[in-house]
Amino acid sequence: MDDKRSELKKIIMDTKTLPTLPGVINKLNMLSENEKSSVQEMAKIVSSDSVLSARILRLANSPSYGFYRVSTISNAMILLGVNVVKSLALSSSIFEIMEKNSVGLWEHSLAVGVASNIIARKLALSECEEIATAGLLHDIGKVIISLKCSEAETAILAAIREQEIYMREAEQLVLDTDHAEVGAWLSKSWFLPDKLSEPISFHHNVIQSDTHRVKTSVVHIADIIIKASGFGNSGDIFVPKIQQAAWDCLKLSQELLAEMVEDIEDKLIEVKNFSLEIQA
Repeated sequence: MDDKRSELKKIIMDTKTLPTLPGVINKLNMLSENEKSSVQEMAKIVSSDSVLSARILRLANSPSYGFYRVSTISNAMILLGVNVVKSLALSSSIFEIMEKNSVGLWEHSLAVGVASNIIARKLALSECEEIATAGLLHDIGKVIISLKCSEAETAILAAIREQEIYMREAEQLVLDTDHAEVGAWLSKSWFLPDKLSEPISFHHNVIQSDTHRVKTSVVHIADIIIKASGFGNSGDIFVPKIQQAAWDCLKLSQELLAEMVEDIEDKLIEVKNFSLEIQA
């Protein structure tokens, strides 16, 4: 069992085995670490790949962010921030695979991004765009498991049905790891900032989140609200309870939660329409 886990980690930590665009990403990473680099310089690097640019702009114009008519990479970087655009660049190829092969998971991920943004704004948090991105990417580990462990994925789905357990439990049974840990490995491989990698890693176990527990709590609650709504398909057949650590961290009340749920449900029609446009 541990051999399978080690093999999967090795595959993920080797970026050459993943559907990324190393040349553009490496240049973007170098520029983003240089304080003297301008947004225009970074935008020029991304814009050199027309397919990548189109994917980023499509995601930048999604309901996850609430911006419309984002027509240039420079504009996307100014509105969303360099970290968000870099994350979208890294994940764009994987999202394309999700859109084609796992529409339910794509719609779930998109909706969690939207819900994370709505919750963050309702609580007047800073960096709402990065919280939305963490929500959008929270289940990226599921996509990697599907891509790299197709036989294991079949066994995982069978365990969920037969034993009536959560997907994470089934993943642990089959792979000795789960999609949250796989997402953590991927985040490390991609050099994502902690403010994005921590919610991806701990959205199912908020108490383990330390530095960015607020962001992690938002993504955790957004994930549960979307599961409860029945929108998309996360792979789980049950809706988990909101963890006390997340509830306490965000100082929630039943009234505030009800308001959030109502706002999110109103937005889901827009998310569905966007998803249908993408699939057309």
